[in-house]
Amino acid sequence: MEVFTNQEQYLAALRDRGTLPEGFSTAVQELEFFPSERRTPQPMKMRLTLIEAEEPLSAFAGVFTRNAFPGHPVTIGRDLLSEEKVSGVIINNRISNVRCEKGRETALAITGRLREIRGRKHPYFPSSTGIIGWKLPEKDILENLAPLADKLEGGNILAAARSIMTTDAFPKIRSIELGEGRICAIAKGAGMIEPNMATMLVFILTDLDVSREDLRDLFPRIIDGTFNKISVDSDQSTSDTALIFSSARKSCPSVEAFRDGLWKVCSQLAEDVVRNGEGTSHVIRVTVEGAGDDAEAAELGKNLINSPLTKAAVFGNDPNVGRFIQAMGDYYGNRDIVVDPESVTLELGGETIYRNGFFTLDEEKEVKLSNYMKDCSFINSEGFPPHGRSVDLNITLKRGTGRSTVLGSDLTYEYVRENADYRT
Repeated sequence: MEVFTNQEQYLAALRDRGTLPEGFSTAVQELEFFPSERRTPQPMKMRLTLIEAEEPLSAFAGVFTRNAFPGHPVTIGRDLLSEEKVSGVIINNRISNVRCEKGRETALAITGRLREIRGRKHPYFPSSTGIIGWKLPEKDILENLAPLADKLEGGNILAAARSIMTTDAFPKIRSIELGEGRICAIAKGAGMIEPNMATMLVFILTDLDVSREDLRDLFPRIIDGTFNKISVDSDQSTSDTALIFSSARKSCPSVEAFRDGLWKVCSQLAEDVVRNGEGTSHVIRVTVEGAGDDAEAAELGKNLINSPLTKAAVFGNDPNVGRFIQAMGDYYGNRDIVVDPESVTLELGGETIYRNGFFTLDEEKEVKLSNYMKDCSFINSEGFPPHGRSVDLNITLKRGTGRSTVLGSDLTYEYVRENADYRT
């Protein structure tokens, strides 16, 4: 487990992780604009981020939000999955381009102009994150595409990881060496996270030669087992996008090795998103074993980490373990699933808190559990994750062989402030 004492240490680690796979370049450009929806005394800032393949690539895959009111970049992205080849992706922060009039036309105008500037035959994915309902400042973005393209360079993805942030406290990069090649991934996301991915953009690059067919077979399943097993606030975004691109420059040891490497990268990045959640001061890790099946285990775990009472207790370092039982009982009772209370065991931080139908608490254990939760806490405002600890709750049932681990965050004053003041 990596431990960082300051932001510079963390950024140094990200630079080490952020070496770009062969065949990719990135660029970042900042612009200012006045939104048409609200008069502001000063211009707002927006960042454009370009991730480009040096040669158009045919091996790519994507997974998008299941929200019934998707953003325009999401609907365009779904269409682009049928393209023979693509050139990369252009991302903007600040405004998410969701359900605004002529938003689709604006996104296509931006990507079309970028193709002209770059002399590319094959399209770019658009991707946007930020305020829902506002229009993109099309004229300002178009004027900044040429300066953006002029800045394209290889080397490192750190600038791109920082550029796509919105309310994120720190950038997120994970990577792995595999044979002669590598997998490198960045993500943004801090709120509106669950049940399927997050208000989250994920971009994964690899130079390993993995076929289009294999990517499209592996990617949805890996997303389901990693990014779909996290939650910050149980709200699902309209803009969730995860894209993976392969330049196919390096020989891949095997599809199985690639699958395992990609799973590791996505698992680490998913936990980074939770640790970076808006206002988060604890990561909660719930592991359920012995459920009827894996889906039941995941649903039960999500029910606990999404319980406001559970989240508030963890924030207060209060081992109010009755919150866990009520959330479990809520899950099973409202689904008319019979569960024997005497067959359940709960452990918090390795300490047994419930067994054989009874709580196993005393004064010494209460103090120990409270201190354990304090040791797991952190402050997200420093711009780096100070540790990788989590509040671990293990639930053992006797209903079957189902198993799942889900990650969530606590509920803090800062989360409420962040979202109450998001636009004002």
